[in-house]
Order: sequence, then C-alpha cells, then structure tokens
Amino acid sequence: MKEALLHTSIAGNELWRIGLLFAILLLAMLGGRILKFLLNRQAKAMAEARPILSSGYRGIGRAAPFLFLTIGLQTGLQFLHLGSAEGFVGTIAAILFTIAVACVAYFVAEVPTQWLAYRAAKTEGKLDDMLAPIIGNCLRITIVVLAVVQVAQIISGKEITSILAGLGIGGLAAALAAQDTLRNFFGSIVLLVDKPFEIGERINIDGHDGPVESVGLRSTRIRTLEGHLVSIPNGELANKAIWNIARRPHIRRIFNIGITYETPLEKVHEAKAIMEDVLRDHPGMHPDYPPRVYFNNFNDSSLNLFAIYWYHPAAYWDYMQFTDQVNTAIFDRFNQAGIEFAYPTQTLHLSGQSALPADAGAPPPPPSPVG
Repeated sequence: MKEALLHTSIAGNELWRIGLLFAILLLAMLGGRILKFLLNRQAKAMAEARPILSSGYRGIGRAAPFLFLTIGLQTGLQFLHLGSAEGFVGTIAAILFTIAVACVAYFVAEVPTQWLAYRAAKTEGKLDDMLAPIIGNCLRITIVVLAVVQVAQIISGKEITSILAGLGIGGLAAALAAQDTLRNFFGSIVLLVDKPFEIGERINIDGHDGPVESVGLRSTRIRTLEGHLVSIPNGELANKAIWNIARRPHIRRIFNIGITYETPLEKVHEAKAIMEDVLRDHPGMHPDYPPRVYFNNFNDSSLNLFAIYWYHPAAYWDYMQFTDQVNTAIFDRFNQAGIEFAYPTQTLHLSGQSALPADAGAPPPPPSPVG
C-alpha cells in the first residue's frame, strides 16, 4: 500500500520525488536560518573588536536564507521530470540563484565601505569621510547593474556582448532623459576633486549659512544656523560661489564712531588716541594685521572716526566677547574725557517771513487814569 502510494504520479512525477523536493527545500531553509543565527551571533561578539569583519558576517547572514533556498530549489529540481516545462523552470531557478548571489554581494559591499570609513577616521582631512559613502553607493549600483545584465542574459540566451551593446543604446536614451541626475553625479566628482569644503565645515551658498552634514551622489546637505536642513544639487553647487567660513584665518571688523561738530580738535585727537589705545596689542591680534584708526570723514551730523581690526583665530564667540569689551571701553573712556557721541540732527531755516520788532505783537498799553 505504501509502496503503491509512493509511486503514485502527479504531473508525471512520483510522490517520493515531490516529497524529496519539499524535504530538500525544508532542509535548505533550515540550514539558511541556522547559518544566519550563527553569523549574527559571531558578528555581535566581534562588533567592537573587529567591526569590519563583523559587518561582513552580518551581510552574509542577511542573504544566507534566500541563497540556501535557491540552492535547495536547484538541487531538488534535479529529481523531477519537468518535460516541456524544464526550460522555463530552469530559467526561473537560474534567475533566482543570480538574484541570491547578487544579494550576498550587495550586503557584503558594506565591508569595503566600513573599511574606507575606518581608514578615513585616521586621517586629518575629511575628504575620505565624504568619499567612503559615495564609493559604497557606486559599488552597490555596480552590483545591481551586473545582476540585471546576468538576468537579461539568462532570459534572452544571448551573449553578454550583444546585451551590453543593447544596453549602450538604451543607456544613451536614458542619459538624455536623466541629464540632471548625471550632472549632479559629475558635480559630486568635481566637488571631491576640487575640495572646496569638507563635512562639518561651515559654508555659505546663496544665503544658506551652516555646516555641511553630508555629501551624496545627488546633493549636498547643509544644516543652516536656523536649524533647517537644505539640500543643494551637486550639479548646481559645482557652479556656484562657495564661501567657506570655516577656513577663514581671521574675523575682520570695521566700525565708525561719530562725535559732534562742537568737539575741539584736541579732543578729536584724544578720541582717536583712546581708540588706538583700546585696540593696541589686543587679544587675538596678529603682528601682520595691526589695528588702524583714522579721522577719515566729515559726515552730515558728525565727525567720523574710522576703525578696523582683525581677530585671530576665527573663533566667533571669542571675537564677540572681545567686541563687547572694545565697545564698553570706548564708551566709558569717551564719557570720562567729555567727548560727546553724535546723533543725527537737523536744523530748519524758514524763509519768506519779514523781521518783526520786538513789540510788534504786544497788546496796547492800558489807558492812563484820569486825575
């Protein structure tokens, strides 16, 4: 009875053949799960000591169940009589196996990305930090393209050279349709070669002022000082004027102080001397950039004192603290010296009215008393 049941045919295949197929698939799935569990446990154990190898174990573990399933499917199909469907089923199995191998390569591509990031962390410059994720993305795109080409070869049965020729024609059409994407890609290459900024540096582009958070294949992201995240396409960024604020060697301040026209000349000289004394050998001064003060202009309502100084290094909050000290010292010493600050004034002269005697508008005197 059992022997007769095992030799019962379904679609030209005995039940034992079909059962063997399912048994192989079950064992393959179980083997894939066990391998994933072991690899993930090993990756977790060495995550801190050897993070690069850990990412490789984790990547293989993610793809292991699907890979084992496709291997089990190809093995189990060997025991079936497929007849006219053998070509179609074989093509499907080959496509699934190609996708499984591509998944393994796609997940393992994290290893070179991690290695590049590890090497970049040991260098002073941050160009490697920008380059590592871009290379990783390019590697994954290459794996996907190769997988698609292999699948096309399996389906069409043609040589890979003819497929690549067809992809070349299609690629030309795609390139025409994706000009902006290609422009942004080549823009990112220009930024990496030219190095106008690095990740973390504060830049100003078209009024967007803030540190660079990331540089991708398509765009660069800037976190503005207001907290907004701005994405600028690399194709546009490569053609714009970039103000790299983080690389300025100093901060320059130019300011003007107006004093009243009633100020005597000796007081003007004293005011100029006070400002020079406040700025002389100040903190943050570079010998090649001494401060300068000039009595440079006659304004509409003031005598103008022009001052300029440079603060090194370009630490903004230290510069602001020093600016506060300068303003306080000048204000205090001007008040002690009796030098008055000017403010806008205006004098109106009315014309067209004749001069009147002092008593022209006075009331007539009262009548003298009779007596």
